[in-house]
Amino acid sequence: MRIGIAISRTSSIEPTWTTAHLIRAAAARGHEVRLIEPWDYEVDYRGNLVARAWSIPTGDFSLEALTLGLRTRHTGRCYVEMAGLDVLLLRINPLDNAVIVFALMVEALGVPVLSRPANLLKTSHKAYLSTLTDVPRPRTMVSRSPGALRAFADTLGDSVVVKPARSSGGRGVQWVRNMHSQRLEDAILESRRRGDGYVVVQEYLPEAEAGEKRLVWLDGELLGGYLRRRAPGEFRHNLARGGLPDPCAIEPGDLEIVKAVTPHLRKDGVWLAGIDVIGGRVVEVNTLNPGGVHLIQHFTGEDLAGRMVTWLENRILTPDPAEQQILEQST
Repeated sequence: MRIGIAISRTSSIEPTWTTAHLIRAAAARGHEVRLIEPWDYEVDYRGNLVARAWSIPTGDFSLEALTLGLRTRHTGRCYVEMAGLDVLLLRINPLDNAVIVFALMVEALGVPVLSRPANLLKTSHKAYLSTLTDVPRPRTMVSRSPGALRAFADTLGDSVVVKPARSSGGRGVQWVRNMHSQRLEDAILESRRRGDGYVVVQEYLPEAEAGEKRLVWLDGELLGGYLRRRAPGEFRHNLARGGLPDPCAIEPGDLEIVKAVTPHLRKDGVWLAGIDVIGGRVVEVNTLNPGGVHLIQHFTGEDLAGRMVTWLENRILTPDPAEQQILEQST
């Protein structure tokens, strides 16, 4: 396959990234991988959509060699005719509107784009989870109105979580305890400033003290999961905030969550997602560039990146006739 991967910045890629593991697994199977940064797209004088891409050699190599070559800009470059790709994977965070526009153009050429760019703005927003009424989740409100958010917070007891509706990595997430009115007001204003203006006020779950489980979802299949525990003095579980990863068991409740969320993610064209769970309830769904594959592989010894490539091979090289008809109708 000729696999294009839209990535935010190749110079920042690390061996722990899910994208790095996916690249290595695909190249080891002989697939051509091309990495495209947001400033690499062009429409040439003929009206063709092309891109200056980083060309990953096929064969087996270490993650360290892969990331060093990209960070030091020693990896080869080439021009790519976007219509000639077999698939384009979107692995960008934060979202770049221009990348979404070009991804829509690529999709219009008949190239599968995963996840579907038309829906990525929606599914990556924290308001999305609040609309999935059959998925177990904390009581949540999303609004730009401080008054409405304060009134809702008053119904949740003496402890709430406040966060920007568009953010990741725990940025701007705050835990407001004892419901001090000024503290809540400050948290709402800070979250409005950091994101797109919309704020999430969410019920605080006491089970968070035991950790937050990250489940990795692949088109309805649960690839695995791991537990994130808080760093000392921190209430957020994010690894970027010092969170500590531990192995965990997959429980019946996790499978029920997958069963509940799968129809929604499939309908919206998501192929890979990270589902964050506390106390049997979903607190976030990450559809942009979910991570954690390297940790699950470390804890279980399973080749999850290889399974992801196998899924792509089955989806792209031998597509389901019904899915192919939907794709053709959409383009």
